[in-house]
Amino acid sequence: MNDELGAGFWFKIIGIVAAFAIGCVLIFWLIGAAWVRWGALGTLLFFSIVALTYGYLYDRRQARRYKDLEA
Repeated sequence: MNDELGAGFWFKIIGIVAAFAIGCVLIFWLIGAAWVRWGALGTLLFFSIVALTYGYLYDRRQARRYKDLEA
């Protein structure tokens, strides 16, 4: 019985951590750039619009999926 984790597992973990780190850097860069250009209110407004747009699109897709399940 082999109780060790293989090299593939560790390469996947390193890849996931690296992708997460790059994503965090990009998010902080985006927030910082918005803050410098538009100030606090503009940044909050921008991210509110992004979040509301995502929510609208997600809800519309889910409503269509539920409608297809009823039929």
